[in-house]
Amino acid sequence: MSEQLELSAAEEVVTSPQPDDSGADTLDRYDWQASMAAADGLELYLQALGADKYLADDDETRILCEYQEDWVALRGGEAELVSAKHRDPSADAYRTIHQLAHEGGIAHLFLRWRALKEKPTCRLATTGGLASGPPQKFATTISALRKMRQSSQPIVTEGDALDSVKALHSAIHANNGKHLPEEWVKGSVGEVALTDQHDQIARFVSMLHIQDELTRRRDIGFAAPSKYAKPVVERLGYDVPWEAVWNAVYGLFFTRMRAAGPRTNSIISPVLAFANGSTAPTSKDHERELRGRIVTMQDIDLAIMIAVANPSAYESLSSPVRLSRAAIKMRKGKCSDNSIERGEQLRKDYQRYWRDRLTGDPTALAERQKIRHLLLQVSDRADTPTVRSSIDWGRDFWIALQDALDNVPEEKLPAGLDSHLLLGGISELTSECKIWFSEIFDVAHELNRIREESRGSAA
Repeated sequence: MSEQLELSAAEEVVTSPQPDDSGADTLDRYDWQASMAAADGLELYLQALGADKYLADDDETRILCEYQEDWVALRGGEAELVSAKHRDPSADAYRTIHQLAHEGGIAHLFLRWRALKEKPTCRLATTGGLASGPPQKFATTISALRKMRQSSQPIVTEGDALDSVKALHSAIHANNGKHLPEEWVKGSVGEVALTDQHDQIARFVSMLHIQDELTRRRDIGFAAPSKYAKPVVERLGYDVPWEAVWNAVYGLFFTRMRAAGPRTNSIISPVLAFANGSTAPTSKDHERELRGRIVTMQDIDLAIMIAVANPSAYESLSSPVRLSRAAIKMRKGKCSDNSIERGEQLRKDYQRYWRDRLTGDPTALAERQKIRHLLLQVSDRADTPTVRSSIDWGRDFWIALQDALDNVPEEKLPAGLDSHLLLGGISELTSECKIWFSEIFDVAHELNRIREESRGSAA
């Protein structure tokens, strides 16, 4: 009975149904979000290690992926909802409270926090920073209200703090009320008065944290091992490449986030769930059903130990080896395995886009040829002596291509085609040997060599 009367923040998270379960719908989004979730996991792992460098047997720290929010950090009964939003360089810093609320996902965080009875703390994990003016004042308000909450003082707003609260309140009411609580609708049953709405916003802001200078997507491949895995390796005192530990832990989060998918049942499996004498499902039952989405500190510990024992297996994410022409050429240019996987996925998306367009659209063929010429022009201009200044210049070329494609004006593109799909077009042209990420070589010979090497390893 006590569990039903008063649940902890963590129990509210796992027992409350979420109104949507869209998950991450692109490999690009999975890649960055899984990386940032892995960074959180490694930080929590460091915190959980005792003086003897071991986890406590009863440690309950874990991360729940793609449920309620992009992920939820859970420690005992505590919970932190995390909304992860990558902001491309072309978008610049957040310049308004409205952008933070909707592009940054704070409005969605507020709605989830409110549905979870105001118990979890919340965090926006993003890139790009906060511009001066209202966003910086909002950050100051967050800090001030947090101090009030942590010192058990009443949450009082005035001056700039009240302006920030009112600005977020207005932003939540915008966008056709997409993130508007039912009780905030004028004339609704149980309508909440305006002053009470402001008070709710103030309480939420006191529970919020904005982490706004995260590593951008294009830098993850080379920055993440030293930034996130190195502290763990040094704390444990192992002589192992940071990249091996990072790839092992990143792969764990990528798999859990990728495998989440929609829940087939909103509570627990119905098999014998309603037999005579059966009891209502507990929070442990709900969390057990979500096990496929959860990464525990024990999971991370095991991944690290496996990487330490077999570092060569995790120095790159090359299993299974991609055998497409584009993948082989990118690998020859020392592109990261994450980039190769992304290129493969985007190439399929690009092909699907044109396959759909070419069915019954007489203008599609001419438009595809025009885009092809554009991509060749972009790759030609990006292939500069500066890019080729290093021996293995493929990674730098891949980044240069992304930057160039991000700057292609929308008016030059057919409807539905964006910079991500254009990158898939680059991968397509790479498969056709129109674009290279290294000096030209015999692709067929390299393909046979990799196949023979793979057979030898399997034997």
